[in-house]
Amino acid sequence: MKDFANTQPEGVQTTDALDGLAAIHEPNCAAVIWARPDCVALYQWLANLPPTHLPEAREILRPDALRPALAQILAPLPNVPERALLLESIATLADQFAQVMRAPWLRLRLEVVIGNACRKFHVDNVTARLVCTYRGTGTQYGLAGRGIEPEVVHTVPTGQPIVLRGMRWPTTPPSMLKHRSPPIEGTGETRLLLVLDPIFDPEDEV
Repeated sequence: MKDFANTQPEGVQTTDALDGLAAIHEPNCAAVIWARPDCVALYQWLANLPPTHLPEAREILRPDALRPALAQILAPLPNVPERALLLESIATLADQFAQVMRAPWLRLRLEVVIGNACRKFHVDNVTARLVCTYRGTGTQYGLAGRGIEPEVVHTVPTGQPIVLRGMRWPTTPPSMLKHRSPPIEGTGETRLLLVLDPIFDPEDEV
């Protein structure tokens, strides 16, 4: 964990604690990664599920409604302890992210990725975004100027969430940190991705 933290590019912080995600508000912090302990049983269970059985969803929810909604989203999965672990893992991240961003609503997206989704390095058109890969290769990121790809590419470990500032973050000049989904087309790999966005007015999202 220490080596992982020491190899981060400028502007990327790592934390050993969930509440450390609040570091995204610190000056010159473009992203923060929670280097949480691996939940091996959960990741192995997800890796062994057929891709067609992996959960997918896209909803805008109040944080206090997220756990019941997740229970419905994950209900088709086998009723085993790992399903409860997944629900609690996602709900915990959502609760903390909503507090960090002071967001009355969250957009929750669970996506199964089998190709090259968002393979170009970019900055999201949001205030901030939490991304966590529960199955497969994690999000890739690096520093680069406009129209340039990073020379050094880093990968977030599977299961570790990263909070990234987006284009709407009120910072000038904007961060040079960009990210992408790893190119996996043709490899046979399937990824399960959680994305959380803060929503301040759901009517603006229609």
